[in-house]
Amino acid sequence: MNASSAPTGLSGRLERSFNTLFSVLSASNHEATTLLERTSLPGWARKHLFFFLGYVAKADGRVSEQDIRFAESLMRALKLSPAQRRRAIREFQRGKDVSELPGSRGLRMRLQNSLNPEPALVVLFCLCHATQLQGAPSKQRRYRCEDAVDRTGLPVDAMDIVLDSYARHNRRARPELRPAPSSYDEACKLLGVQARTSLKDMKRAYRRLVSECHPDKLGTGLSDAEYAQAKERLLRYQQAWEIIKKRERARG
Repeated sequence: MNASSAPTGLSGRLERSFNTLFSVLSASNHEATTLLERTSLPGWARKHLFFFLGYVAKADGRVSEQDIRFAESLMRALKLSPAQRRRAIREFQRGKDVSELPGSRGLRMRLQNSLNPEPALVVLFCLCHATQLQGAPSKQRRYRCEDAVDRTGLPVDAMDIVLDSYARHNRRARPELRPAPSSYDEACKLLGVQARTSLKDMKRAYRRLVSECHPDKLGTGLSDAEYAQAKERLLRYQQAWEIIKKRERARG
């Protein structure tokens, strides 16, 4: 991320904060939970975060298990006390129950952005993570994220930059979004091993990856879309392993 990639029309302070937090997000493997652990979010901003999260989560008519787990992971990253956790859950529920954002939501962020834009930016990055939890966001989910970002006082093109970054990251990091491997090198890359790695270690890596996504080991509570995603990821690993085994058989 460099300054030329930042949203246009930002003040110097806001642009510097955006670039700094974007770098932290990239170093955190695009995990908003890690971003929160490495930065901070004042208590007054947390209620807006969880309200907006509930609002985005209900975009397609129902709140998924992924949305709930993500909100809980942010609570853990923030190290909320039991009382703070109850307030966060209450705000999430309030956001879930509205069909339109109240004008007062995010007001303090809008007023403080010129002096301290970091709270609004941290909320922006968390919302972008939430918006793409299930892959490319639906039109309604993206619209609700845009609506929430607008209430923070940040430009919507900041959201576009972050979501585009998530899309690029997901294409690299999520095997189910890639085409089936067609060569030995592609198969090794998909399994995260080197071409010179021993077959024994390749097999160990393959089994570890399979154990993370096999539908029989995922338990209950996942949506149909999440199970389908896991099956597609499993298929990519199996295709890669077949190519590697075929290569080893040919080498005798």
